[in-house]
Order: sequence, then C-alpha cells, then structure tokens
Amino acid sequence: MSHTYLASETRLSYSFRDRRTDQTVLFLHPTPLDHDYWLPLVERLPGIRSIAPDLRGHGASQLTPASGPGLPAGAFPLVPDAPVLSMARYAEDIIALMDQLAIEKAIFAGCSIGGYILLELWRRIPQRMRGLAFICSKPQPDTDAGRTKRAETIAKARSGELASLFDGMAQSLTGATARQRDPQIVAEVRSMMTLTPEALVAVQAGLATRPDSRSTVASITVPVLAIAGGEDGAVTPAEMEAFKAAPGGCDFRLLESAGHLAAYEQPEKVAEIFSAWLMQDSLA
Repeated sequence: MSHTYLASETRLSYSFRDRRTDQTVLFLHPTPLDHDYWLPLVERLPGIRSIAPDLRGHGASQLTPASGPGLPAGAFPLVPDAPVLSMARYAEDIIALMDQLAIEKAIFAGCSIGGYILLELWRRIPQRMRGLAFICSKPQPDTDAGRTKRAETIAKARSGELASLFDGMAQSLTGATARQRDPQIVAEVRSMMTLTPEALVAVQAGLATRPDSRSTVASITVPVLAIAGGEDGAVTPAEMEAFKAAPGGCDFRLLESAGHLAAYEQPEKVAEIFSAWLMQDSLA
C-alpha cells in the first residue's frame, strides 16, 4: 500500500508492508526505476517489515515542491546550469521518513544509487543503522569518463530524447541472461522509468558529483552484505569488493548471470542470500 509524507515541503511516496515483525528493512531502488523494482524480492521475504520509498523525482514522489525553491545548480562543472539532486538531499528525505514512522533503527538495502544514499546515511545517522546491504552498488565516485557520459545524457534529455534514453537503459541495465530467459523483462523494467527530463538531469548531476565513499566503508561497524552481478556493465564485481574493507564484516556474493538489476532479475536467489544474512545474531 502506498502512502505519502513531506520532506523539505516536497510530497514523497513510499510503500509499506507490515508483517508484524520487529525486523524493519528500508529498500532504496536504483534510478531511473521506482519502488516496484523491489516487489519481486519483498514478496519472497515474508519475515520482515518492508518500507520502499520512491526516491525524490521518481515514481509518485515529487522532485521539488509544487510552489517553492528548486534544486541548487552549479556543482557539476561540465553542466554548470544543471540542478543537482545530491546524495545529501536524498539522505535527508529518508531520515524524514524514518522520523515520521518513528523508526529508531533499521536495516537498509540499496541498489545502485540506493547504495550511494546508504553511504551518505551512514555518515549522518550510523546509530540508526543495524545493517547495510549493497546490491550492484559501489563506494567509488564517478570517473572522468563517467562524468562525461552523464553530461551527454543530460544533453540528450534536454533535447527531447528521453524516451530513447530509457529504451536504451532498459536494455543495458538488464543482464543478457535475464533477457534471454524472459524477453518481457525489458518491457517491465522500461515501464518503471517515469522520470521527467528535469528529474533525469538533476539525478545525473547528483550522481556525477557524489563523493568518494571508500573511506566511509572503512568506518562501517555493522554487518554488510554486498551482492554483485557478473553481467553488470555499470558496477563491476571488482569495484564492489571494496566493501570487504568494512570492519563490521562483509558477506560478499557474486551472481555470475545477473546484470545491474540483480534483485529484479533473480529475486529467488537474492531472497535466499538476503534471508540467510538477516538471520545472524546481530540482525535477527
């Protein structure tokens, strides 16, 4: 069931499933998808209380208030006039959601940009985080080549090529094995891409300017789960191995035949891994 809340005067949306358990997990989806990305996984995790927000600008969540200030620009030198939706702003939104729901402490799972937000949350509220699961995400910042590609994506979005951008993303973010096994999966993924051109620009600028979080990983004292996809063209398994530096311990898993959207492509396997990880004493 979907609900709404306010953060910085912006109306944001989230899905809530209460399974009458004390084990609360917040799921942060990848861009440019929405919270529906997590549904196949959550349905296979009957023992948790799940909260899956639509990140700002995604799904049913607004990008900015209907009447009020927009996002700040100037932080992305390659596109200096681009509004920037930073990881800090996302983190503030999630903290506001936790406060509204009176969640003192929770377990978190994030895919791609969702994982980048988890790292920002750890810098801000480590005392409220019991465990962190990173799925096809990484602590490294964008490379120069990556920032150049984001600038090109912004230019295409502004020139009216949003639909073709999303068509390409639906193909490239989904692993080859998943596309072969289920040809409908590309259309399903594409249907979750509903960002406006303005939102896509702000998200890309935010991703381009996200901080280097490798030193943050070295400070994570709670259990970490890292699930990498062998067919992931956006985040390599080698990059994800950086999570092994977390002093709280890291359970690293590689799904050889999964792409960037591993939890949607292989929900049964990810649910099996996630459920086993949740059973450790420090999380149960």
